[in-house]
Amino acid sequence: MANHIDVITNIMNVIVPPFMLIALLLVYPLYLIYKFINFITRLLTSENVAGKVVLVTGAAAGIGEQISYEYARRRARLVLVDVRGDLLGRVVENVRSFGSSDVIAITADVSKEEDCKRFVDEAIKHFRRLKLFEEIQNFSDFSYLLDVNLWGVAFGTYYAIPHLRKTKGKIIVMASSVGWYPFPRFSFYNASKAALITFYETLRTEIGNSNIGITIVTPGLVKSALSQNEPAKAALGWIPMESAEKCGKAIVKSACRGDKYVVEPSWVNSLYALKVMCPDLVEFCNRFLFISAEKTTPPTVKKLKRRHLREGPAPLCPNG
Repeated sequence: MANHIDVITNIMNVIVPPFMLIALLLVYPLYLIYKFINFITRLLTSENVAGKVVLVTGAAAGIGEQISYEYARRRARLVLVDVRGDLLGRVVENVRSFGSSDVIAITADVSKEEDCKRFVDEAIKHFRRLKLFEEIQNFSDFSYLLDVNLWGVAFGTYYAIPHLRKTKGKIIVMASSVGWYPFPRFSFYNASKAALITFYETLRTEIGNSNIGITIVTPGLVKSALSQNEPAKAALGWIPMESAEKCGKAIVKSACRGDKYVVEPSWVNSLYALKVMCPDLVEFCNRFLFISAEKTTPPTVKKLKRRHLREGPAPLCPNG
């Protein structure tokens, strides 16, 4: 069965890239016309924020302060949050003078979860409105993702670099294609992988010609224990997945060759071009294929998805 799937992915590796290129050539002019019409429409129908509640973090200075003033000029009601509470008083006075009818200042440290909950609760208590992340019950459930996917890798790299310099070693970074492709319902996992990609791209620039090779791997649809659980199957079961064995061979081959990036299966690369050139189209397709379809998902599958979010996401790559 694995060989059969690998044959399918090999065919897709050959067919999908040219198909996507032809599709882009045909669709892109129409997409540009749509974007232009959409821009004109938004220009003529800009949102009226008068009386609406806007929460601004980092409002005591800099960009956050100026954003507060601009919303005040548009008569919005404001919640100003900053860890530098002593500076907020001046901003509150300016905001009122610019036209905001109602403003509150809250001293809070956004790096602390309890402070984030507190300033949202205070905003809701005062204004009786604010709609944020309704489906997420506890952000701390997801903190382990950064611990494992970013810090766990970064710490190992930190201690290994002095030795890798001496031996002209290589670092193989197991990221994921969802680090650059906005796959729905995996927001925190996607963000952790995006952080990993950016970290190692920056590190590669910083270490320069130190004889350390860095290969960033962004697997797409790869069959593994994690991608075969119920939530992943419900979302992706209809798409052929490359075997982990074939993916592993391709990664080692590319790393030995000194490649800076590896995408497996290679047809997933086409999604990057689509995402860069037609982000609105990608968003529409993702919603249609994964969000709209979820509304008809049986309740038992939805429960499995919620449970799996507590236990850990279903990555599209074999590393977890």
